[in-house]
Amino acid sequence: MPGFVLALLWIGLLVGVSFLATPVKFMAPSLSLPVALDVGRQTFAVFNRVEWLLAAGLLVALLVRPRNHAATAGAALASVLVVLEAAWLLPALDQRVGMIIAGQPVPPSHLHDVYIGVELLKLAALIGVALIAGRQIGRR
Repeated sequence: MPGFVLALLWIGLLVGVSFLATPVKFMAPSLSLPVALDVGRQTFAVFNRVEWLLAAGLLVALLVRPRNHAATAGAALASVLVVLEAAWLLPALDQRVGMIIAGQPVPPSHLHDVYIGVELLKLAALIGVALIAGRQIGRR
C-alpha cells in the first residue's frame, strides 16, 4: 500500500506543479517574464528535491516487498528521469533563464519541449505504478 500512496502523491504533485501552476503563472498580466521565470526556476529546484525523496521512498516501498516487476520498473524509470532532470535538464534550463533575466539574447531551443516530454513520460510511469499497486491492494 505505501507504493500506491506514494505514486498517487507524486502524481498529484507532478500535475499540480508542472502542468497547472507553472503554465498559469505565465497568464498573470502583472507578473513580468523575468519574475515568472525566476519563480519557476526556484519552484522546480525545490520540486526536484521533493521528487528525489518521493523516488527513494517509492523504490524502497516496492523493493522491500517486491510483488510486481512492472511496478518496480515504472518507479525506476520515474527515478531515472528525476536524475536526468537534476543532472542535465534543469541546469541547462537554469542557464537559459539566467540569460533571459540578465537581458541577454538566447538562441532558440527545444529544452522546454524536452522537459514537458520527460514530465509526461514520468507521469505515465507513475500512473502505471499506481494502477498496478492499486490492483494488488484490491486482490487482498
